[in-house]
Amino acid sequence: MDTSMVINVLMYALLGWFIYTRFAPIKGLRNLKGTEFAAGLNQGTTKLIDVREPHEFKSGYIPGAVNIPLSQLKNRLGEIPKDRSIFLYCRSGVRSKQAAKILSKNGFANLAHLQGGITAWTGKTKK
Repeated sequence: MDTSMVINVLMYALLGWFIYTRFAPIKGLRNLKGTEFAAGLNQGTTKLIDVREPHEFKSGYIPGAVNIPLSQLKNRLGEIPKDRSIFLYCRSGVRSKQAAKILSKNGFANLAHLQGGITAWTGKTKK
């Protein structure tokens, strides 16, 4: 094998690993569509967390949500109860999956996120 072929194989392997880590399922995370998400919120035993940045939160959020930006999540884990279901959302669903990964690694078990984020939400919002 020549050097360029080894480099190509390594590049494809790294690309595959990167894609897998971004889209792989997260243990214990339920991916909920808008109606399922709304039904879960109506149970009243959930903690709803918006992981968008504060300026995004101010532009509109799901009523009852607490804003804990993904960038601050590791420092604010103490604000999140471990004995309740945690419902997460962001703008498109990417950051909420990353937040779920952080929470899962820190002992949170009952996690759900809004598939498609707030852009897929058809329920009420507040400003």
